[in-house]
Amino acid sequence: MRFLAVLMLMMFAGPAMACGVDSDCQLGDRVYRVYVPGGDTGKARGAIVFAHGWRNSAAGTMSNTSLLKFADELDVVLVASQAIGTGWQLPNRPRERSNTGEIEFSYYDALIDEIVKRYNVERGRILMAGFSGGGMMTWNLACHRGKLFAGFAPISGTFWGPVPDSCPTTPVNLMHFHGTSDDMVPLQGRAIADSRQGDVYKTLAMLEKSGDFGEATPIPAEDLECEQRKNPEGGLLEFCLHSGGHIYKAAFLKRAWEAFGLDSAS
Repeated sequence: MRFLAVLMLMMFAGPAMACGVDSDCQLGDRVYRVYVPGGDTGKARGAIVFAHGWRNSAAGTMSNTSLLKFADELDVVLVASQAIGTGWQLPNRPRERSNTGEIEFSYYDALIDEIVKRYNVERGRILMAGFSGGGMMTWNLACHRGKLFAGFAPISGTFWGPVPDSCPTTPVNLMHFHGTSDDMVPLQGRAIADSRQGDVYKTLAMLEKSGDFGEATPIPAEDLECEQRKNPEGGLLEFCLHSGGHIYKAAFLKRAWEAFGLDSAS
């Protein structure tokens, strides 16, 4: 299935589309990779933008066959964003605590403009997701670029500490996933060099307050323990725990996609 889709993308995309799953797409001085189900770039679709973890890459994201199958199943464009070097340039990151993150926020501004124009992606149906360091990138985008995406699904990552007191672009739709046995990015965080990973519970409490989310309600979920909050505008905040360690599954993204109502064309 994947081979045929990639072959069709190469056959029908033309010279301007000479990038995809196995080769980088140039965006200024940055890159990304993309998978378009069936190679059909004329069809209006939603998209999932995925941020990789520390020392991983867009190529590594595209090597996850579960993500590609998931994109086929939901008929969405899968976009693998690419950090500079080994990790995302985020506020309070180790040894660069004065970093503002603006270089990454500008990259995602340009990336969304690119996929909307080039792949006919609907702006109101874009989910931002990421794992580990990519989860940190996702939380920072939710905080500083909340209107750029329809929803956010950070996995096993939050801010570098300290957790901000508030965010300029909340409330947002957000679903956070984390393993109770995660020792790489524990729920309470851990010290790294001159910095510290943020506490997930403090991060969620900040968003609950700034987004005016109400009381938590347990939500049934296979292999997950989830609680959901809503705000007066209909926004959704969900926190899901699993018993595993530092892992992610495509099923997490499917849950967020469907819960945020992104499976229907706008």
